[in-house]
Amino acid sequence: MAESTLLLLVAGIIAIGVVAQILADRLQVPAIIFYIVVGLVIGEPGLDLVTQETFGEALPTIVGFAVAIIVFEGAFHLKIERIREAPAAAIRLVTIGAVIALVGTAAAVKFVLDVPWDLSLVIGSLLVATGPTVVTPILRVVPVRNRVAAALETEGIVNDVSAAIMAVVFFNRVNPAASIESLEQAFVTRLGVGLLFGVIVAGLVYYLLRYVDLSPGDAPRNARLLVLAGALVAFAAANYEATEAGVAAAATAGFLLGNADIPYEHDIESFKGDVTLLVLSFVFIALASLVSIRTLEVVGFEGLLVVGLIALVVRPALVLLSTAGDRFSTGERLFMSFVGPRGIIPASVATLFAVELRAEGLETQADVLLGTVFLAILLTAVFQGGLARKIAEYLEVIPMRVIIVGGGKVGRSLAERLEDRGENVVIVEERDRVVERARNEGYTVHQGDGTDTEVLRSSGAENAKTVVAATGDDDANLLVAQLAKSKFDVERVIARANNPDNVDAFEDLGVRTISSSMATAWAIDNQIERPAIAHWMTDVGRVGDVQEVEVTNDDIVGKPVSEVGPMLPDACLIALITRDGETDVPTADFVVERGDMLTLLGRNDSVREGMAFVNSDAS
Repeated sequence: MAESTLLLLVAGIIAIGVVAQILADRLQVPAIIFYIVVGLVIGEPGLDLVTQETFGEALPTIVGFAVAIIVFEGAFHLKIERIREAPAAAIRLVTIGAVIALVGTAAAVKFVLDVPWDLSLVIGSLLVATGPTVVTPILRVVPVRNRVAAALETEGIVNDVSAAIMAVVFFNRVNPAASIESLEQAFVTRLGVGLLFGVIVAGLVYYLLRYVDLSPGDAPRNARLLVLAGALVAFAAANYEATEAGVAAAATAGFLLGNADIPYEHDIESFKGDVTLLVLSFVFIALASLVSIRTLEVVGFEGLLVVGLIALVVRPALVLLSTAGDRFSTGERLFMSFVGPRGIIPASVATLFAVELRAEGLETQADVLLGTVFLAILLTAVFQGGLARKIAEYLEVIPMRVIIVGGGKVGRSLAERLEDRGENVVIVEERDRVVERARNEGYTVHQGDGTDTEVLRSSGAENAKTVVAATGDDDANLLVAQLAKSKFDVERVIARANNPDNVDAFEDLGVRTISSSMATAWAIDNQIERPAIAHWMTDVGRVGDVQEVEVTNDDIVGKPVSEVGPMLPDACLIALITRDGETDVPTADFVVERGDMLTLLGRNDSVREGMAFVNSDAS
């Protein structure tokens, strides 16, 4: 292919990928669906737009670097604090769950498609991987509780690494040209090499970012480029030492740097996100173009049956077992069972394996491998990605929203504090400039006039536990409060009164009202009379926390506070109890009843654990 033609083709694929990403965002489905469809179309015989010879011997290198960036970016976003939301479930998903996925998938492939165990294990190991490229878009559309998101994200990152390494180990049994090693030695060697190179590169990049002058004028840009280069070097160096060890190296380096205190972290995240979208769209479309419709037809109905067994039997089995005895609700466990789409790792590794098999004359094995893997990717992305929101709503796993009308300084500051405490916050704002700023700061923003009933409805007012009218216009705040009360029957409506003279009008509606002048006076008074508690309350959600939670746990119903207190975690105290609208500081003999509202005060983690104990649906 001529250089100018190849250049035009690459530019076209990238452009199509960007359009697909925009379309996916609009339709709220994973973009991978469009990538695969476009790839299948442009790769069909007759069009000859992309063939095996288009990229030639450069394909493994292109795919490798793309995988390095994608895996690094996903691991960079995996924070230790997130994993702590559901540590036991996350560990079981990447150990027991991964083994069940491997064995169950391999058995389905073996007995349904009637292929040798070696090839079945290769396919099974590849389809262990879910991956952030498909899980993250679903979690953007379905804002589940932190514990659910943490378990799914951890599973996606870790299983990407283990799946890639296991696939190479098993592939050595299928490919006649491959060297033979013991399974345990091959796996441990690649994982160890990847961890070693990942730690070394992460340490070096961290040192350069923290202690070396990166040029004051261009420091943010140089930091972004340095981190990108680190991801590529970690991947390439580890891969040079042991095939597919690079995936582990990129993931390790990304995880360590993402959890380290490095400068320009926000700039680095934004830059990597954009680069990842470009390489993901290009590589996925390019890989899918090498899979013809005929390849999918090779596995036919049996392939559909295999995917059905994976999605409806194997996935639920591993999730239900991995989350047993944890604090997930039944609905959350069923939702996690439904969400297991496959992403870039199975696609990239399967394509490269198929190239090697065809070079050895094993056309049938290559077709079965590609057909099964890409059929699984396509169907799980379409059905699980496309139906995730509906399933989540049916299972009631989306926590009720806090809607803040007004994205100015007050609204954004409130949103920051609420999100730090795990609330599902949506800002409603009409002004383009303010919307852009709030979105750039990472908030979920619904653009529109908050005094419009349809705008409030589309922002989720029907599923809101709290609506806050926080604009600088009292008339607008009053109208928002009226709509929230009368149209949507929101449990709690809070309004900002910019003019103290308007407080009575709000309170006549039964709306809790915060006067700007009175709030300032209260804050100053607290600093004068009770500075310690004022300083502590300023940091609520970070150092400590104060939360109200309804009593539903039968283990504490009917017991006095003197017995309930020791049942709570250390550093978690019962400060207040509200019953029938009356709030008081309880004595030791005060008997807790079902439906009481307990105000828990203490350290952040202790309060969260206490809420989960008092009411299992509160966390």
